[in-house]
Amino acid sequence: MALTRKGVATRARIVEGAAGLIREEGVFALRLEDVMARTATSKSQLFHYFPDGKDGLLLAVARHEAARVLEDQQPELGSLDDWAAWRRWRDKVVARYRAQGVNCPLHTALSQLGSTTQAARAVAARLLEQWQEQLAAGIRRLQEGGAVTAELDAGREAAALLAGIQGGVLILLTTGSVVHLEAALDVGLERLRGARPGA
Repeated sequence: MALTRKGVATRARIVEGAAGLIREEGVFALRLEDVMARTATSKSQLFHYFPDGKDGLLLAVARHEAARVLEDQQPELGSLDDWAAWRRWRDKVVARYRAQGVNCPLHTALSQLGSTTQAARAVAARLLEQWQEQLAAGIRRLQEGGAVTAELDAGREAAALLAGIQGGVLILLTTGSVVHLEAALDVGLERLRGARPGA
């Protein structure tokens, strides 16, 4: 469906409003009536942009929030050139998830859609692929600068670091604590620092 500039803005307002409700109050806040009230949108407008109703809106929220996960880590994630840059990125990731707390619009949208649905899996897979690619690129820059041995498998190290982050985030969503996320990041970075040439 081709949208006018006004239509794009209206659709974005609805998606951001739905994400905001989840962020503030959790999944049980996401009733279409509340989204309409929050975004000053009529029922006909909402179903014009989301003919599949709540499922279509949740998928749009998932895509919106997946993009935000990476955007919120910039410019640090794209500039992992030295250890100071990695430390700034680490601090930014922790601050982001500490501020988010237990109400994650992306996790909520994907869980409500069902992780086995093709569209939901595609959103999650694309996010993780892009995130891992940027971490691996940062590790390769360390290798090029001689800070990390060239024998290290950058893709595998990035995958392990990302797995640790995701585990820490999942525990945060369950307990409200960022301790495990901090530990996963710190141990992952310590492992990288220990992979110096000749070490």
